[in-house]
Amino acid sequence: MYFVYILKCSDGSLYTGITTDPKRRLAEHKAGEGGRYTRSRGVVKMVYKEKSTNRSAALKREAAIKRLNRKQKLTLLKTR
Repeated sequence: MYFVYILKCSDGSLYTGITTDPKRRLAEHKAGEGGRYTRSRGVVKMVYKEKSTNRSAALKREAAIKRLNRKQKLTLLKTR
């Protein structure tokens, strides 16, 4: 099982990624062991999580979310 997630960073920006374990991945990001983007901005919390059936589906959904503009991402957050 894979998950697509969105993190809110300390500067207010949003970061999208995939994982098999959301709690572990959030802890990694908070510890500075995540991607360069979150290391430099700091992670506040996970604001969105969505199950995917497999890695391929998760990667496709992640790419679709990354193509959204900020307003569309915020609307997505409100619908969950």
